Amino acid sequence: MKIPFLDLGAAYRELKPEIDTALSRVLESGWYILGPEVEAFETEWAAYCHAKHAVGLANGLDALVLALRALNVGPGDEVIVPSNTYIATWLAVSAVGAKPVPIEPNPTTHNINTKRIAAAITPQTKVLLPVHLYGQPADMDPILDIAQRHGLRVIEDAAQAHGAQYKGKRIGAHGDIVCWSFYPGKNLGALGDAGAITTNDSALAERVALLRNYGSRQKYVNKEPGVNSRLDPIQAAVLRVKLRVLDEWTERRRALASDYTLGLAESGLILPHVPDWAEPAWHLYVVRTPDRDRLQGRLSEAGISTLIHYPIPPHMQKAYADMEIIPEALPLALDLASEVLSLPIGPQLGLDRVQDIVNALKNA
Repeated sequence: MKIPFLDLGAAYRELKPEIDTALSRVLESGWYILGPEVEAFETEWAAYCHAKHAVGLANGLDALVLALRALNVGPGDEVIVPSNTYIATWLAVSAVGAKPVPIEPNPTTHNINTKRIAAAITPQTKVLLPVHLYGQPADMDPILDIAQRHGLRVIEDAAQAHGAQYKGKRIGAHGDIVCWSFYPGKNLGALGDAGAITTNDSALAERVALLRNYGSRQKYVNKEPGVNSRLDPIQAAVLRVKLRVLDEWTERRRALASDYTLGLAESGLILPHVPDWAEPAWHLYVVRTPDRDRLQGRLSEAGISTLIHYPIPPHMQKAYADMEIIPEALPLALDLASEVLSLPIGPQLGLDRVQDIVNALKNA
C-alpha cells in the first residue's frame, strides 16, 4: 500500500482536457501578462466569494503584504496574528515594517482565541489578522465586533479556506480584505504560485491593483512605489477550470472528513472540532496525539504519507529570534507543534483509501 498525502497529478488527469484547452487558449492569445484571462478569473472568483472585487496576485504572501500596504500599515504599527499559523502570516507583517503580536489559539479549533484579542490591543494596534486555519473559519463576529469597537481594520488570511462558510456565508468578504493563496496544494490550486485578494471596498481593490503593477495603472505613469505581483494568465486560466469543480471537490473532502471522524471515534486521537456555525473546506484533516512522532513513523512504514502543520511555531523560528519570545510564553502553539498530524484528504483520494488509513491508524 502506498498512499500519498496529496496527488496533484491525479487532480490534473481528472481535468486534463479542460486544462489543456485553457492553456492552449492562453498560449494562442499572445497575451501573457494580466489581460482578459486574469480579468475573467477575478470576476468569477469575486462572485464565488460573494465579494464585489477580486485582484489577482503572484502568490498568497504578496496578497497579505499588499493588503497591509493598502491599509497603510507600516513601521511603528502592530498587527494581531495567531501564534499557531504558517509563518507567512507573520512574514507579511514584518515585510511592511510592522510588529506581529501573537495570540494563542482556541485549544479545540486551533484558530485564534477571540477571547484573548482585546487584552493584546495597544495604541499601536492597527489590524486584526485572523487565519482560517486548516480550512475551518475563524469566529469572525467577535473579531469584527472588537475591530469596530477599537477602530481597527480586519485582514483575513484565507489561504486554506476556499469554499469554507461562516454562518452560512462563504469566506471572502467578512473583513476589510481577504487574502488567498492558490499554491498548487490548496483546495483551489494553480500549476505554480498564485494569489488574490477579495474585498467589498472599491478603494482598497483599486489600491492593491495599483500596487501589484509597479504602482501604475497607465504605462510609464507610476503613482507610488509598487511591486511586480501580477497573477499570470496561464494560472488564471487553470484556476477558472478548477473553480467550476471547486464545490464538487469540497463535497468530496467533506465526505472523506466524515468517514475519518466516524472511523476514528474510538481511536483515542483528538479529532477536529467543528462549531455549529462553521462549514469547513477541509483543506486539512488534523488529528492530535502526544505520541505523534511514533504514530507518523508507523504510518510511514505502512506506506501512508502524512504531514505536520506546523512543526515549528513562528515564535520559535530563527527569523523571529530578535523578538525574544521564550518558547513557554506561547504554550498552546508549542503543544500543537509537537502533537498535530495531518492525514491525507485530497479530493482524488477515495473513500476506500480512507478506510485503509483508519485501519492503519487503529493498528498503530
